[in-house]
Amino acid sequence: MTENKAVGFRDADAQAVLAAIDADETIAFLQSLVRVPSVNPPGDVVEAVRACRVPLDGAGFAVQEYTHAPGKPNLVATWGNQDGPQLAFNAHLDVVPIGDESAWQYAPFGGQIANGRVYGRGAGDDKASVTAQVMGAVALARSGVPLRGQLAVTEVADEETSGDGAIHVIEAAGLNPFGVIVGEQTLGRVAIGEKGTAGVKITVFGRTAHGALPWEGANAIEGIGHVIVALTKELQPQLAQRTHPYFKPSSASVNLIDGGVKANVVPDRCSIFIDRRLVPGEDPAETTAEIRLIAEQAIAGLPGMSVVVENPQEAIPATMSDPDGALVKAMVGANGYLGFSTELTGFSMATDGRHFAARGIPTIIYGPGDPKLAHVPDEWVGIDEVLDATKAYALAALALLGTGGE
Repeated sequence: MTENKAVGFRDADAQAVLAAIDADETIAFLQSLVRVPSVNPPGDVVEAVRACRVPLDGAGFAVQEYTHAPGKPNLVATWGNQDGPQLAFNAHLDVVPIGDESAWQYAPFGGQIANGRVYGRGAGDDKASVTAQVMGAVALARSGVPLRGQLAVTEVADEETSGDGAIHVIEAAGLNPFGVIVGEQTLGRVAIGEKGTAGVKITVFGRTAHGALPWEGANAIEGIGHVIVALTKELQPQLAQRTHPYFKPSSASVNLIDGGVKANVVPDRCSIFIDRRLVPGEDPAETTAEIRLIAEQAIAGLPGMSVVVENPQEAIPATMSDPDGALVKAMVGANGYLGFSTELTGFSMATDGRHFAARGIPTIIYGPGDPKLAHVPDEWVGIDEVLDATKAYALAALALLGTGGE
């Protein structure tokens, strides 16, 4: 029996696992998941969890559900040697709302196949990854290849809102994996971490007056205008220089604005929200202080105005696993064995991976689909992409948990 030391498993074991993947079954499972409208809010994933249980129960996994809120069970399915090291898969079952349905050519929850693609809300984000993880794990079990460790498949609720599903599963299920592979749309590339988030709310306070006598007031909307211009001139050029080998540059985007009292009243308050994304090495407290200084200087010469800068949600630094660690090597090795990309990258969006990483657990992001297709009308994922990811997940688990690498 030939051993492939580069990827940590025997060729015969790898072929047995790959042979256990049923393409038609895998895509039919994805279609069944897309047809479950697990929109968040409200985030009910009961039917989605039920759909996941069918192949997992059938393959002999020990399956448990941990519910953190009504309608929000989180699934944990385990297979292998419970006395050995534990590897976790993680992906989410909730999806964002569909928006204006008239903008869709394909039924949002139809799971329709066309042009080699599966269409529907969540087809890519994140039910393609759920499918690949579940069916990759099922193939590993069906293959009969012995494992020295245990695979824990976790498919959770509330990723699109709070992350409470992943947090609850980690605590309630007592998960203690040596590594986590989080399923998200990475175009089949291995993302060794994700950007941090340090969203900032800036509120300028002024003074009301009659709209016909604006000089009697202090217009907070005009004050915010000064802040936005200052951020564009002073902050954006700095962020463009903050780069990282695996990530797109640091960024800040003014995504919300709120202000005004009435059409004929000078506004005494105006707020903006800045979606601030951090690359590794940036400190959330320092990036907020940087914005605060720019905002304060921008309105310093404006009579009757003051400014408050705050983080309305918890600020979280970027995460990054060791590029030379076992987790990354196994995922890259699986891709290489299959002839897929071995290029490392970073993930720009926030994922549930940050909750595992915050506990010191090495975490990477990997999955089928293009992140640019997430949250848009006619969301889709390629059938080949899903099958490729199913193979890669299964082989990465084999490399980390099998006996071929001993």
